[in-house]
Amino acid sequence: MHDLIQRFLNGERRALARIISRVESESPEGRDYVRALFPHSGKAHTVGITGSAGSGKSTLTGALAAEYRKRGKTVGIVAVDPSSPYSHGAILGDRIRMQDLALDEGVYMRSMANRGALGGLAPTLDGVVSVMDAFGFDYVLIETVGAGQDEVEIAGTALTTIVVNNPGTGDDIQAMKAGIIEIADILVVNKADHPGADVLVSQLQGLLSLAPAGTRRPPIVKTTALKAEGVDKLADAIDEHREFLKASGTLEDERAADARHQVLSMARSILLERIRESTPAAELDALVRRVAARDIDPYSAAEELASAVSHG
Repeated sequence: MHDLIQRFLNGERRALARIISRVESESPEGRDYVRALFPHSGKAHTVGITGSAGSGKSTLTGALAAEYRKRGKTVGIVAVDPSSPYSHGAILGDRIRMQDLALDEGVYMRSMANRGALGGLAPTLDGVVSVMDAFGFDYVLIETVGAGQDEVEIAGTALTTIVVNNPGTGDDIQAMKAGIIEIADILVVNKADHPGADVLVSQLQGLLSLAPAGTRRPPIVKTTALKAEGVDKLADAIDEHREFLKASGTLEDERAADARHQVLSMARSILLERIRESTPAAELDALVRRVAARDIDPYSAAEELASAVSHG
């Protein structure tokens, strides 16, 4: 383990890949690597890129990474893909779409399966992001699945959250009203060369005008990711938000909020793992059947499982 960590700290990409694989496996060894490398993290700026499916998040993520490379910055990309409900494997479409970056030594991309996790994120995402951060990337871009308004979870992982919209879908503003706009530090109207882009910008501006006085209103950036148009302005907006966090004194608050999210998320994961390990399959099946038969409610059943672990 020590040899692999030393190679990692020396900047060996193969060591990075091997350690991320161990973290993704959710094994005790993977957790040990996160523990060892966590003190080396905290320097990268983490950027979450979320929005509805088909909004062009993958293309935008690739274009943003290319823009940062032009500026001499290194970039880690975590692309969370939807999983098969049977094999739990990722489709890995993002890796295919971003293959132009594959040969760039200043970019490292990893596709992760979300394994059915709520919020469109993978259960080991925070650990993988910490490892990429510790490796020394200037920026870590996190692209989520595209599960709609449930993707508010990304705000607990990223320092800057981008919500991507595109004209003509008809459901963008519905998603905004449902609350996803509350997590946006930057709003992007992608595919800005399509009809209706200016109308969508006006609608978003109208929604932002309803925010309480004194509240920071996220900028709206128009992009056409396929042509790399407006991506430079998006990179500027991300850096401006980073400077805002520093100047306003809220950067440490954001890091504390992200840390709270990570601790609670990992605690849930550990508790669930312990429940699965300590509960015989026959016992769990019997409890599930009692719930199905309405002999016991799901909350009471869950409390019974959790209580057995806490008293075990």
